[in-house]
Amino acid sequence: MEYRYNCSKCEDRCDGKSLGIYNFKNDVEYSEHFENEIIEKLCAKKYYAKKTEKDGYPDIEVYYSKDGDLKCYIEVKAQRRTFMSVEKILPESNLIPSETMALNLSDLLRYFEISKKETVPVYILWVLSNRHCAVPDNEVKYFYQKVNILEKIYNEYKNTRTFRRKSGVGDVVNGEHKGVVVNYHFSLQELKEVKI
Repeated sequence: MEYRYNCSKCEDRCDGKSLGIYNFKNDVEYSEHFENEIIEKLCAKKYYAKKTEKDGYPDIEVYYSKDGDLKCYIEVKAQRRTFMSVEKILPESNLIPSETMALNLSDLLRYFEISKKETVPVYILWVLSNRHCAVPDNEVKYFYQKVNILEKIYNEYKNTRTFRRKSGVGDVVNGEHKGVVVNYHFSLQELKEVKI
């Protein structure tokens, strides 16, 4: 899998400026759309999947069958934007914009702890769309990795891949700050592509 793409040669280059405006509700609805779609696709295969009811746990529980044992947990992260300034802002991250994937740092740390106490694997599944270099022709692609592998990467890079953005319009919903401002970043090179 090769996603190293020279953004300076791109004819449809992503805007490197921070949005400043973040539609938290829209981002949640976008992710939930893919959660539901993934559940449907897993259930159409030989598995049974449902949204988890466990507080703080990943989005989806997957079972071997409707009455079977738990197979794994899946956290779904849908991404439309890339971190165009990653090389400048996080120079020691070993990341380039075309392959950079983000995850809320507090969520990531929580999944590390959940993974340690669970007897089944915990996966993060990124849904990638609207990134022309990695996803041509407006396709949707799925990339995943086990949380314990992500923890090894986190331990290797530590804070060189952590970025705190400024709060912006749309981060506060009904008086509560809901927008993600501290993200940890991974490379598509560290993930596995999967067809769903």
